[in-house]
Amino acid sequence: MARLTRPPPTPRASATATAVALPGDVRLMNAVSLLVFVGFGLLLAAAAVQWLLRSPWFPVRTIQVEGEVARNNVNTLRANTASRIGGNWFGVDLAAARAAFEDVPWVRRAVVRRVWPDRLRVRLEEHQAVALWADDRGDRLVNRQGEVFAANVGDVEDDQLPTFAGPEGSAGQVLALHRRLQPVFARLDAQIDQITMSGRGSWRLQLDSGAVLEIGRGGEAELAARCERFVRTLAQVGARWRQPLEYADLRHTDGYAVRLRGVSTTTTPAARKH
Repeated sequence: MARLTRPPPTPRASATATAVALPGDVRLMNAVSLLVFVGFGLLLAAAAVQWLLRSPWFPVRTIQVEGEVARNNVNTLRANTASRIGGNWFGVDLAAARAAFEDVPWVRRAVVRRVWPDRLRVRLEEHQAVALWADDRGDRLVNRQGEVFAANVGDVEDDQLPTFAGPEGSAGQVLALHRRLQPVFARLDAQIDQITMSGRGSWRLQLDSGAVLEIGRGGEAELAARCERFVRTLAQVGARWRQPLEYADLRHTDGYAVRLRGVSTTTTPAARKH
């Protein structure tokens, strides 16, 4: 009996893809083409941005003012800022707009933001005057942050503001010492009417009674300790002489010198004879 056998399978040829390297001039041409395409796209984008910045189609129609506006009204703000805010909604210079609002009297800080599609939102913080600043430039005040600013002193409702004086840039130090010492002198039912820092760092106070106090140089804690000692013991002097204080010198290490109104330490000729 004959047996049929299947012939062995013929092996298939496997096809493999072989990458063909492009010539150098073709690769260079492709790179140049890509660069030209990207550059053209950037130019189009820049042109679109310039068009948006200059287009009259997106005007700023509303400026919304929020925050502290007790010292300024709409007319004042418009008169001081309108000419300095230019461009459409996309092109308005926010830094220039902020500077325009901060140049308005009594405005300490302004924050300006865009609000789509045609509005600017401005939040204002106004100066809160705590003292007059005495110098040759006049009409300057100190705010509660210890900053000197120019304003019309006649706009201040509080006519009991103290007067500060000192070298340029020292307003913060003067305010800090005033805050430290005022509670001390309040025990005498007195207010600090003037506080002055000299160019050499020496301090002088004048109370609302007109009395002048020289408290000298030193750190805030040291100056406060001198005033504490003075206030604590002044009642004994007042009880003895029963005259108001005119002058006190607290610069002595172990005590202080005072001058009372109507009381003199000058001896009379008769006293010198005896």
